[in-house]
Amino acid sequence: MGKGTPARGKHSKGKVHITCRRCGNHSFHATKKVCSSCGYGKSSKLRKYSWAKRK
Repeated sequence: MGKGTPARGKHSKGKVHITCRRCGNHSFHATKKVCSSCGYGKSSKLRKYSWAKRK
């Protein structure tokens, strides 16, 4: 098998996001060790933007 188009489908075997220990959402990146929802692992402050409504 080459590195072309057929190989692209083999990239989704494992889990990318797991449950975050701070916010509880399923948005903690297992490789980067950063939560895309609350910013845990990157900042001590909570990730928030004016255009994003918090639940």
